[in-house]
Amino acid sequence: MKDFELDPRLAADSHWLADQALCQVRLMDDIRFPWLVLVPRVAGAVEWFDLAESDQHLLFDEVSQVARLLRERSGCEKINIGALGNIVRQLHVHVLARSVGDAAWPGPVWGNGEAQRFTPAALETRLAELRLQLAGR
Repeated sequence: MKDFELDPRLAADSHWLADQALCQVRLMDDIRFPWLVLVPRVAGAVEWFDLAESDQHLLFDEVSQVARLLRERSGCEKINIGALGNIVRQLHVHVLARSVGDAAWPGPVWGNGEAQRFTPAALETRLAELRLQLAGR
């Protein structure tokens, strides 16, 4: 973890929320969707299977925890989980709460319209709420 560096594009498109045992949890800067990204703090990891087996299990557990949080918080109809990495090669896992009628439903969120960035006040409020909920787990 000491050689871990966050990809600049992930840094530009998201905000640090918390550190879990393995992953940095980040809030995507798009108010249209309840959307978190988990980035394992493992230098050079590109694919899930690049992680040690114990870290693969830990990543699964951390993704599940965040997915449950988003489902409870949003009341969504579906949780989307994806680790695509075609543009940003660094291993990262998107966890999105989706609902009928959201800005991209039923299609994917990637490439669907322009991100609507949080205002500074809305960002601080959302981060504070999510941190409290993560700490309570």
